[in-house]
Amino acid sequence: MYRQEHPNPQFERANWRNLNGTWQFEIDGGDSGEARGLARPDAVLGRRIEVPFCPESKLSGIGERDFMAAVWYKRDFSLSEKELEGRVVLHFGAVDYRATVWVNGTQVGTHSGGYASFCFDITPYVQVGDNILTLRARDDTRSPLVPSGKQCTEYASAGCSYTRTTGIWQTVWLEFLPLVHIQKVKYLPQPEAGALTLTADLCGAGVFTAESFFDGKPTGSVSARSDGGTLTLTLHLTETHLWEVGKGGLYDLRLTYGEDEVRSYFGLRSVCLDGYKFRLNGRSVFQRLVLDQGFYPDGVYTAPDDSELEADIDRSMACGFNGARLHQKVFEPRYLYHCDRKGYMVWEEFPSWGLDVSCPEVIYGLLSEWLEVMERDANHPAIVVWCPLNETWDFHGHRQFDPMLSLMYQATKAVDATRPCIDTSGAYHVSTDIFDLHDYEQDTAVYAARYADFSENGRLFDAYAARQTYTPGMPVVVSEYGGMSWGADASGWGYGDAPKTREAFMQRFAGLTQPLLRCGRVMGLCYTQLTNVEQEQNGLYTYDRKPKFDVAVLRDIMTEKAAIED
Repeated sequence: MYRQEHPNPQFERANWRNLNGTWQFEIDGGDSGEARGLARPDAVLGRRIEVPFCPESKLSGIGERDFMAAVWYKRDFSLSEKELEGRVVLHFGAVDYRATVWVNGTQVGTHSGGYASFCFDITPYVQVGDNILTLRARDDTRSPLVPSGKQCTEYASAGCSYTRTTGIWQTVWLEFLPLVHIQKVKYLPQPEAGALTLTADLCGAGVFTAESFFDGKPTGSVSARSDGGTLTLTLHLTETHLWEVGKGGLYDLRLTYGEDEVRSYFGLRSVCLDGYKFRLNGRSVFQRLVLDQGFYPDGVYTAPDDSELEADIDRSMACGFNGARLHQKVFEPRYLYHCDRKGYMVWEEFPSWGLDVSCPEVIYGLLSEWLEVMERDANHPAIVVWCPLNETWDFHGHRQFDPMLSLMYQATKAVDATRPCIDTSGAYHVSTDIFDLHDYEQDTAVYAARYADFSENGRLFDAYAARQTYTPGMPVVVSEYGGMSWGADASGWGYGDAPKTREAFMQRFAGLTQPLLRCGRVMGLCYTQLTNVEQEQNGLYTYDRKPKFDVAVLRDIMTEKAAIED
């Protein structure tokens, strides 16, 4: 069954239509489809695919694992006279990588970027009755200028790279808007003042109103007239309910402008760094994160259904984690919605692996999409850290281009100064708010001594000190550690030697976790990882989400009070 839920609960209109389901499909190995007339309305594609699942996945009905230079999609849809009275907007949650869209044989737009959402106003191209939608996606995973995260550049999955994703992998939908409507809204919560500042981009003239509710009870409203463009106003709340870890606490919002109505929500919370501490609403909170790569056995990048998005958060929380580092993939908005509801902190990270970070031109494939991602997701209270890059290792012997990393940091802070930014997780830092390390040492005695020395004497062990400099007093997170395999098959791997027994695993898990919890200068950790992913079999759960261990024991270890937290 295709994904039927609304793809973006933070900006939801009642008047929308899901276009997921069975589409015509064709693999275009020579990328010659346009010349062969596949964009024509009367063209027939030879296969069928279940959208939004990528053609590499079982759930798509295709299951093709080889490289695909281009793929084509086609479906029809019908529109009524009523639906054509305003604007018709076509949305794509994500298409990897370069998308070109035709409606009734006319090209309506293009988009580059496999992780950012995009849309086109297709009103001039549609008609009452039947219409034809065609999409071509080009994807060159092996290009050093194309962000691909953990998608494998070899024929088969290898090491810490996995099955590729090509084409559509998130929901496709139509929205029907009145001529006067809300385009987007950005939220700035102010818990100390008990207020929310909204900046709305509006189309046409009218009165913009924002009404807030908590548990169904009205908690304030604000209105202002606008002739269109950008409007900023502040909603003062009659009740203050903070968004908290493990609890959530969301206000509902009803936004109206003329005849347009949007359902939304926000969390009232602040985040900041204070010396070694991370503060949420002024309180020192230790970040107990787990690495989550967001892969699924049957759907690859796409969860089989909405319940599985929520279930992965529940699995993590059952082990004692209070958040996740969303690793080398931009997760869909519905996942972030469940994080928001549950009070589950996340780092949002761009899938930068595969990029030639020594090449200045890589900024063109990186910065524009990162800014699109930030714009889409900035209103989610669960996101507490931005992380545009990860482990910028030398590319074919060439060092990273440091000005590019500095620019990514500066652009991130210019767009959103309310959250910390890590330029590149693990190595090699150039400009960063948090000094994070990846430390896969497996000897627990060495680990304990290493972080006791940092706690007592301020001496931070850094394997890459020759390439990056830690400034004493900076907040520190060990954002990858552990990674021991358990139950691996012949092709599986994990970090270090696999423990021989469950008891030995638990002893090592505790021996690596407790020194971080007990270090008064470490503000967080991130264990590798939540689930197995294909051949990387070091998850606390199997790839099909079965627990490997007694999660209550893991939780007891992970939830020990940290030295740095209030």
